[in-house]
Formats: sequence, structure tokens, C-alpha cells
Amino acid sequence: METGKELELPQGRIRYRDTGAGRPIVFVHGLLVNGQLWRKVTPLLEGEFRCVVPDWPLGSHRIALAPSADRSPRGMAHLIADFLEAMELEEVTLVANDTGGAIAQLLVTERPARIGRLVLTPCDAYENFFPPAFKPLQWLARVPSALTLAAQPMRVAALRRSPLGFGLLSKRPIPDELTWRWLEPSLTDRDVRRDVIGLLRGVDSRDTLAAAEKLRTFDRPTLIAWAREDIVFKRRFAERLASDIPNSRLELIEDSRTYVSEDQPRRLAELIGAFVRES
Repeated sequence: METGKELELPQGRIRYRDTGAGRPIVFVHGLLVNGQLWRKVTPLLEGEFRCVVPDWPLGSHRIALAPSADRSPRGMAHLIADFLEAMELEEVTLVANDTGGAIAQLLVTERPARIGRLVLTPCDAYENFFPPAFKPLQWLARVPSALTLAAQPMRVAALRRSPLGFGLLSKRPIPDELTWRWLEPSLTDRDVRRDVIGLLRGVDSRDTLAAAEKLRTFDRPTLIAWAREDIVFKRRFAERLASDIPNSRLELIEDSRTYVSEDQPRRLAELIGAFVRES
């Protein structure tokens, strides 16, 4: 499959990478990262599966959404559903992380038609949307220019590596040039920053709590591949999801935090591959 393609949707243009062949796996990253979050995982899967990795408009995208687009998490869920429909993808295995996991829960409970399986790695769920560590982003987004000013220190690589940046999310250092590519669009592009602010203002735990109720009747196979040591998305949320989703199972990943694709890509790829084959 070709890489570096673009798809025009009513909400805007989405860039994506499309590699491998076979049953489709579509990846959903979280806030202020892009599809490169999965760069260590997809090469381990694309020999057997089709890996579709979009750069969703969550702050690290290079093409801003149309002015009229719904930027809320629910809007993002419908954008992903529209993407799957435009790509004519069926029986999709949806793999999600961080904010993308909350969006995925909204998607599979509102527009599940093209979803065959769901994989949730550490992510927002229930009342933990956002986690306390990231609540200040929501507050800043409601004050004009506050988010812009507060984010400027992230130009410094050491701060991006710290708990104020990505330090809580990965046990292993993420390359500074990559974290800069993740943050640069929202720091330098006013229209991309508008997309981020729209998303942050739309975050509401009532949505994830409502989705959790609907997940009790979600019948597609679900894998919850959670980091045992995650300090942002605690293990108890994974256990609640595993208890509430009927056709699910929980796998704990050792020696990792939120970004299991960064800390334990081989283990994550093994779990995803086996899950798709057996289900």
C-alpha cells in the first residue's frame, strides 16, 4: 500500500499512511501526537495486516479542519467513522490510545457499523476524561490566549521530556525531534491551535460515562491492553472496562506507561496480531 496519502472529508483533509495488506487495522492516537506514535508497532504487523495510520486533527496535524467542523470529541468520533466509510473499510480492528481511546468509545457506541474489533490501550474512560494531570489544559483553553502563552516553554526540549510535557507518558525517552514535530503545529499555526482549543473545550466526562453504559451491550471482541505501571490511566479503569464490556479481555503490559507503543511495541504488536487472528 502507498504511504503519505490524503483523504478529503467534509470536516477537512486527513493525511494517513497505508501499509501492508490483509485485514484492516486502523490506529487512533491521542492529543498532541500524530500517527508516528505507532511507528514502532506497524512494521511488526504490516506483513500480515493492512495498517492504516491517520494523523487525526488532535493538535499535531499539519492541515487544519474546515471552519465549520465539529471539533469536540464526539465530532472527532464521527470524523473517524466518516473516514472509515470513505475508505470503504469493513470489519476494522480499531486500536486507540490516550484521548483517542475516549473518542474510540464514542465511535463504537454511536457508529459501530464498520468496526469488527476494538483494542483499547491506556486511555481516558469513565470520569477520568481528562485525568487530573491534564485538567489544566481544559481550563487554559477557556481563557483567550492563555493556552498559547502557557505552551511556549514547550519549545525547550528538556521541558518536553519533563512531567510537564511527555515525561509521565513513557518510561523511555522519546526523541526530542519527534516531540517537537508533535507540538510545533499547535505552537506555530493559529488554525491548528483553534482545532486544539475546540477539542479541549468539548471534553466532558459525561460523554465517556454515557459511552461506558452503552459499552455494556457492545458485542464486538475487545482487547484491553493496559500498562500495569501507568500513572495517568490507572489499572482500575482497565479492570472496570474489562468488567463492563461483555466480549472483552484484559492483558497487562509490563514495564510501560501510557505510550505502550513507545515502551513495549513488540509486546503490543504480538497482542494485537494474536487478537485479530483468533477473533
